[in-house]
Formats: sequence, C-alpha cells, structure tokens
Amino acid sequence: MSNELVINSTEKGGRIALLRDKRIVEYHIEESENQFTVGDIYLGTVRKISPGSNAAFVDIGHEKDAFLHYQDLGPNFSSLHKLTQDVIAKRINGTRLNGVQLEAEIDKFGKISQVLTKNAPILVQVVKEPISTKGPRLSCELSLAGRYIVLVPFSNSVNISKKITNKQERQRLARLLNSIKPQNFGIIVRTVAESKEVAELDRDLQNLMEKWENGMKLLREAKPREKIIGEMNRASSMLRDMLNESFDSITVDDKDAYEDIRTYIHTIAPEKEKIVKLYSGKNKIFEQFGIEKQLKSIFGRSVSLPGGGYLIIEHTEAMHVIDVNSGSRSNTEADQEATAVNTNIEAVKEIARQLRVRDMGGIISIDFIDMKKAENKRLIYEKMKEEMQSDRSKFTILPLTKFGVMQITRQRVRPELHISTGETCPTCGGTGKVGPTILLTDQIESNLEYIITRQNEKHIILTVHPYLHAYFTNGLPSRRMKWFFRYKTWIKIVKDSSLGITEYKFVNKFGDDIEIIP
Repeated sequence: MSNELVINSTEKGGRIALLRDKRIVEYHIEESENQFTVGDIYLGTVRKISPGSNAAFVDIGHEKDAFLHYQDLGPNFSSLHKLTQDVIAKRINGTRLNGVQLEAEIDKFGKISQVLTKNAPILVQVVKEPISTKGPRLSCELSLAGRYIVLVPFSNSVNISKKITNKQERQRLARLLNSIKPQNFGIIVRTVAESKEVAELDRDLQNLMEKWENGMKLLREAKPREKIIGEMNRASSMLRDMLNESFDSITVDDKDAYEDIRTYIHTIAPEKEKIVKLYSGKNKIFEQFGIEKQLKSIFGRSVSLPGGGYLIIEHTEAMHVIDVNSGSRSNTEADQEATAVNTNIEAVKEIARQLRVRDMGGIISIDFIDMKKAENKRLIYEKMKEEMQSDRSKFTILPLTKFGVMQITRQRVRPELHISTGETCPTCGGTGKVGPTILLTDQIESNLEYIITRQNEKHIILTVHPYLHAYFTNGLPSRRMKWFFRYKTWIKIVKDSSLGITEYKFVNKFGDDIEIIP
C-alpha cells in the first residue's frame, strides 16, 4: 500500500491531497487568511463572563469572540494564569519551569467567575477552528505536539498511548521519558514512538522545549490578540503525524514549499528526505496525478460505488445523513441478502473514505440496505470499525439498529470541506446545471459497456457533439478502436452539432433510441 502526498501551491495558500494507492483519502485546503489553526496558542483577553453556561468569551482577534468553558480550563489553570501574569509583568526571567511552585488545582466543579475576571489576560490554545457562525473553541490545557511525544506544561506525569500494547515496551518508554523530561512538564507518548531510541525521543523533546521557550520570550513583549506559539502548516503537521515506512512520495510544485518540507523532513526523519520531489511538468500537478478528476466525483451529492450501487449524502446544520442504494446491482444477484451485504460492504469502504476526505464531523447517520440476518449486521459493524482505524480524528461507532441505521460521531475541529461539482451549462448559458463535464466520457463508456454486456445490443450508433466525436475517433489507436478490440463490435459514431456538448444518445440499427434499463 503506497502513500503519496501531493501539494499544490496557490495564491491564497495551498491544496494538499493524500493518496493511498492513487486514490484520495484526505484533502485539505490551506488558506493564508485562516489564522486560527488548531494548536495555535494566543494571548487573549476575557471579554465576557457567562455564569449561565459557566464559560467565558475571549478575544483572540477573530470577528466572533472565542468560547472557553470552565471544564476546558484544566486542573492547573491557576499555575498557567500566574505564570502568564508574571511573564507579562517581567517578574520572572526564565523560560523553563524549573523551580516553579505549582499552584493548587482548581475545583473540578467550580464556577468560572471564581477564577476569571473581565479584561484579564489569558493564555489559550485553539482546539476547534471557527465553524459557521461560531467563533473558535479554546482550552487552557496547553500542549505542544511533536513527532513522538506531546509536551504538557504544568504536569508531571508520563502517559503512554493505549495503542502501544506490549507491556515491556510501555515500561521502557515510561522509564526513558521519566529520566529525561524537564521539571513541571508532563509527556504523552505517541504510538509512533514504539521501539524508538532515547536519542530520537530526546531530540523531539528538545525541539518542543525550544518552541515553548521561544513562546515565553515572545509573551514578555506580546500584545493582546498576538499569536504566542503557532502550529505548523497543514502539510507539515500531516507529515509529523503520518510519515512512516509506507510513505514513498511527496511531490510539491513550489520551490519554496519544496525547500521547507525537505528541511522539516531532514529534522524529523533524515532517511526520508530523498522522497521529496519538486514537480516541474507542463500539466498542472493535480491534473497530472488525476486528482482534479477524483475531486469532481468525490464531492457530489451522489457518490458511485464500484459494483453499481451509490450513496446519497445530505448535510444539515445538526447532522449528516448517508443513504446506501443498490442501484443497478439489484438485478445482478439472485440472492437479495447477498446483494445487500456486498453493496453495504462497498458502502462501508467508501463512507470511511468520504468522512476523511470531506472532514465530516458531528453526528453521521447511515441508512444501510436492509439485511435480515444478525450476523450480517455484525459484519458491517466490524467492517466499519476496521475501515475507520486509519482515521486520525476521534470517533465512536454504534452497531446497526433494527432498522438498519448506523450512527457515528466524529470529532469536528475545523469547518467541513465543500467543493461545488456542478458546472454552468454551456448550452443553456447558465439557466441550468449539469454534472461535472470531466466525468462525461467515463459515463458514456460505462453506459456503452452496460448496453453491450448486459442488454446484448448490437449495431450501436452513438450520437454526440462534434468535440466528443473528435475525442473518440482521433488518435492511433483511437478510443473507438479500443472499444472494437474489447467488445468485438464496431461502434458507429455520428456527430450532431445540434446536441449540447454534454448531451449524447445511443441508437439501434432501426433508428430507435436505446434506453438503459437498470
């Protein structure tokens, strides 16, 4: 299984596509105007205390004040708040926490008015980007993520990822990190740290400590709304979290981005530096890798499945609803239960991919095709858990109900990605919409295959716009010649300029239109 990262630089930022075996599994748009990224740490100002919701609204520079709930202050908020005030007032010079006496933990069930006052300066971290009409969501439990560890100020514990199950390895990592961690800093050991040497872990720790120290130096002279510690860009954070032996290519079309990524990879994984490539082809990078075409087919309301079924994806403010349909597959298998199971398995794989690509969060309700056998419902549930394992967002999956509906909750930390796949119709001048034209030739070839192999039609005439006629008949071998070799029948192609460029029809030898019977 190959993993490729393709990065397209644009005027507004960049587009990032993660490909697994040439298929998109993650897609991100990084805009330079979006200054509120998950992980960024700001010096905010408390604007309003809301006793009813036990929360505060904090100004960090967004048009809407950010939301900070009491439960997100963290038990060591008093220590963080005192440090913030002391650094701003220049009462302390050091940037580390050696010798700092931690304050008593705040009451877990306390009130926010007891610990915060209006106009107070406060150090906060973005945990959810602005979504819709809501401002950012904040936390005061600060953490700095590295490749192998996460550094947590004002803590003294070492916690190991639950995905590291080997008892001896957990003990080894705990022993190593306890021996090198700075005073008053806690550490969360990430899954990728398994089997790593102490030198690699220590290098990661020192990088994070340097980041913290630079932030504290900046805090001394910082003004309200200023970013104190910034999270790295989306491409680098993906590499930090995902770079492993299966990553075999990172292709960038911008020289500056290429140099930045090479430098970063040299820091975290020098042996992988050679997989970074600068793209210099004539075609646009996303066209060359077939990504533009995939995007048009992925983000529509209807998403096709390999076996003839399809998904309908609807979005509402409160939740997402996905309907699984068998489509033309319902006539291809004698056993209705087998048809339902096979289509549902295909749907599970595509849904897991769709959740990642669109970054869908909140509640997702999936209406699978009805299955009568309990073991088949369990199979679909287990398949979904298996397919979702590679998802980096936190999620919970519930088994299918007796109505065949599965519910999933998935962490949402940034706005869901929407890409319009409809295009203005060139024939009607914009009064209507058509599907994406980039998929038109694929649709024609798919229908042709269905007519020949399923409906056993012979002597087929295809009528198309002159542009499509040229596309199918020019070249050596032409696409029509390839059809002849594949189906052992010659397809007559007629050009008709009265047709729109997106219109076509199949006709039999009697001149009658051929209807496609699902």
